[in-house]
Order: sequence, then structure tokens, then C-alpha cells
Amino acid sequence: MRIPGLVRGLIFVAAINGLVAGCAQVPEDPDARAAYEATNDPLEDVNRAIFGFNMTVDRVFFRQFAAAYRELPDLVKDSVRNFLRHLKTPVILANNILQGDEQGASDTIGRGLINTLGLGLFDIANGNGKGIAYRDEDFGQTLAVWGVGSGPYLQIPLLGPSNARDLSGKIVDLAFDPFTWWEINSDSSAPGAWAFGRTFVEAVDSRSRNLQQIEDLETTSLDFYATVRSLYRQQRANMIRNGEDDSATQSYPDFEIEDEDPQDTALLE
Repeated sequence: MRIPGLVRGLIFVAAINGLVAGCAQVPEDPDARAAYEATNDPLEDVNRAIFGFNMTVDRVFFRQFAAAYRELPDLVKDSVRNFLRHLKTPVILANNILQGDEQGASDTIGRGLINTLGLGLFDIANGNGKGIAYRDEDFGQTLAVWGVGSGPYLQIPLLGPSNARDLSGKIVDLAFDPFTWWEINSDSSAPGAWAFGRTFVEAVDSRSRNLQQIEDLETTSLDFYATVRSLYRQQRANMIRNGEDDSATQSYPDFEIEDEDPQDTALLE
């Protein structure tokens, strides 16, 4: 049985981060130690270097694709996003169940069944915004609901902001995705091509929707790295609470490839 490339990559990154975290120097000065613990970023030097790499890749690669994608008709872009969200239904449902969220599970099943009528291209379930709204769930959120702490802040190459809990969650979510098992049990190159295409399109779609916000934030931030770190934490806290206020999510710079697809080997290896 083959282990998907992204699983190997995430395990490798998690191991390296764990080793580096063990070597991180905690300041002895009380004030410096308090600031160190507040940021919860023991790998800051390493994280900043990775953040710089991610930003370079974003400027020379994803930003160009995102700008071109943004010129497509809204109907096309909305259909792409709806389809990508529809594909996440099994992962979201699994986490609804693990969180004991009966209403969330019911909504996810309802959305999945109704939107299948439109091949996942149209959000029929939500209609004009008064139906069943989309709500993302992942195993990182599930761990938080179970009381697991976030662990240190991490910057992952090309995947962007994360933490130890969310990184572990990405690995578990792979097991909930039927496409993972298609890739594992297939000798064809089709699953790998599909997974890479899905990852790439999702990254470009997300990046295009935050094009101007990211540029404005980068221009106005005194420390862009610290701003992204703060906004990531706000976004994740809001998602864990299933909050109605999505301002943090809207302003969050979406640099990373968020998808947990199994054949993202070229991105991490």
C-alpha cells in the first residue's frame, strides 16, 4: 500500500518542527519570557524564513494566476468554489460527528444531498442566503473541541500558517477523504493528476478572492509576519466557535494551499 505524498510530507515537516521546537531557547528574562509565551512562536526565526519563501512563491507564481482567474465571470468562479466545497462533504461530516454536532451533521447531509442535484456547481441548499449555509469543519477544529491545545505556531512551506494541532488535523482529514483511498488503491496516474489539479484550483480560487486585501495588508502592516500570525489565530478561533462574525476570515491572507489532497508531492518534496 502506497502512502500518499502529502502524508509523507506533512509527517516529515511535523517531525522537523518537533525537533527544532525541542531546541528552541526560552528567554530567562521575565518580561521577555512573557512575550515569548504570548506569541507561542518558539520557531519564529525558522517560521519567518519559511514565510519569506512562501511570499516569494506567492508573488512570482500564485498572484499571477489569481489575477487572471479573477477576470473570469462570477458565475464561473462561484461554480468552481461550490464544487470544491461540495467535494469536502465527507470530511466535514466526519468531523461534525466526532464533535457531537448533530445539527451540523444534519446540515452537512442536507447540503450534500440537495447540492448534488446541481452536480455541486450551485449552492442550491443555501439559495439566496436563507437556506443551509456552508460551514467548514476539519480535524484541527475537532481536536480543539475535545480540549486539545493549539501547540506552537508554525509556518509550513507552501501550506502557510498553521500550528501543531492543525497540522495533525490535516493528516487525519486525509483519512476521511474518499479521494485519498482512490489514490492509495489505484495504479493509475489519474488520482494524482486529479488531486494536484484540485489543490491548484482551490489555491488559485482562494488567492484570487483575497487579492486586494492581501496587498493592502502587506502595505499597511509594520510587521506583516506578525499580522498574518495574529489573523490566522483569530480565524481559527472563530471557526472553532462556529461564530457568526467572519471578519477575521475575510481579512486573512490566504497564501497557503489549504486542500488536504493526497498527491501534492511536488509542493513538499
